[in-house]
Amino acid sequence: MTTATEAPNTVPGSLPHSDGEGRFVPVQTRSERPSSYDLDDFAVPTGREVNWRYTPIDRLRPLLLDEDTETGDDDAIAYRIDAPEGFHIESTGHDAAVRGEVFTPEDRISALAWKRCENALHIRIPQDIEADQPITLDLQGADAARHAHAHLIVEAMPNSSAIVVLRHTGSAQYAQNVEIVVRDGARLELVTVQQWDDGALHASAHQARVLRDAHLRHIVVSFGGGVVRVNPNVELAGPGSSAELYGLTYADAGQHLESQVFLHHKGPYTKGDVLYKGALQGASARTAWIGDVLIGPDAVGTDSYEANRNLLLTEGARADSVPNLEIETGDIVGAGHASATGRFDDEQLFYLQARGIPEDEARRLVVLGFLGEIVQKIRIPALEDELIAAIEDELAATPAAEVVE
Repeated sequence: MTTATEAPNTVPGSLPHSDGEGRFVPVQTRSERPSSYDLDDFAVPTGREVNWRYTPIDRLRPLLLDEDTETGDDDAIAYRIDAPEGFHIESTGHDAAVRGEVFTPEDRISALAWKRCENALHIRIPQDIEADQPITLDLQGADAARHAHAHLIVEAMPNSSAIVVLRHTGSAQYAQNVEIVVRDGARLELVTVQQWDDGALHASAHQARVLRDAHLRHIVVSFGGGVVRVNPNVELAGPGSSAELYGLTYADAGQHLESQVFLHHKGPYTKGDVLYKGALQGASARTAWIGDVLIGPDAVGTDSYEANRNLLLTEGARADSVPNLEIETGDIVGAGHASATGRFDDEQLFYLQARGIPEDEARRLVVLGFLGEIVQKIRIPALEDELIAAIEDELAATPAAEVVE
């Protein structure tokens, strides 16, 4: 495990301080966090750790414990793949080709999913092939009391192009690893949609490597579920590689929707764009976003920007947002980050109302315009229409008395 030995009574994840023996500082940056395939290297988190401090540990506890129960993995999640013949590759065992090429667990849940899932589900887009229809993997949870563990591999071979959609519905306690390899010259769009029932628990670790002149568009959409934690980790390893990382969340009362994003510019002349947007309604609605961008010492010519923006629709909703930027070379095109959380823009509402649009309709248009920017990036018309309809339904469920000015 890539970490130092901890002293007694220190914050979990701490490293030795350079001033001398016995002094410890907590791991603050994503690049410093430990990784291991061994579950025993990860203690059950307390909530004080930097990568768990915004997460409701008590609610997520069923995914943290390595216990055999009568309501286990068998049939807890039903899978259905819609893909051309030859795109679904049989994968056997932890030592199967590709598995582990990119992915190393970074926390206890992903290590447990690695251990418990013996055979990965492997989708591979053949070399020089452009898929003319989205490849869809539907995952249907059977019961909120049942747990499941999975490892998925999405591999785009050189100069291939495809859109892959992961759809999550129903209910379960689901720990999921997603390993993404975008090989030289390939273009891959991966969309993960969380439309779980209210009782579902879902923690998913996505790790991707993008190679020479390849491009990844990664989109996270989270509407449903009790606690949903989707953490993308993308390494721009090859010269000229690029990535767009987008996210959309809509949290209701009682929901906790979270994403921790890590974009590592490792190779030269890479480009990255990160934009996550969220809307929250309900006194106990919660979202958490941590965005880490690391521009490595060899990443000359990097152009990178990350932003998170949240719209609070009712009193009592809370959005935590933490952008971080590390730069280890001065030879870059540009880098920046931004975060904003607030209520309705009074000027936008005034502008619309001044043109005869009723207040309720004006608010609806503002929210649709705010979130629609992410929806339009999906480039699947049927899914875009479905998500806009889902946003409309969420807005219709907002009591007028709770709307904040």
